[in-house]
Amino acid sequence: MKFCWATITVRNMEESLSFYSGILGLSLERRMKPSPDMELAFLGSGETKVELLRDAKAPFPAAGEAVSLGFEVESLAAMTEKLEAKGLSIHSGPFQPNPSIRFLYVLDPNGLKVQFVENLGPR
Repeated sequence: MKFCWATITVRNMEESLSFYSGILGLSLERRMKPSPDMELAFLGSGETKVELLRDAKAPFPAAGEAVSLGFEVESLAAMTEKLEAKGLSIHSGPFQPNPSIRFLYVLDPNGLKVQFVENLGPR
């Protein structure tokens, strides 16, 4: 079995596309409107895929506090600078539970936790 993507229900498609492409660097793979009230966007290449779903007729669900998306970065310091330059604040962290990893969390425009992870040890 192969993992396909994580689906995120969004309030505002443009805001969410800006976050996932502008902050995370995920490329827009395809975007479609299967109906006048629904829009889908698939982002990422290779192993990382994110599907954004905007349905104007459906109530917006609460983002799960126990759910997060994790993305590996080369430098947590460089990512922190990028986040601050874009006006995003750190939700929590940075944390370093052991000598080989550091991470922090931000919230996407929909309240979903996004984790940025820097691996410090051998890979």
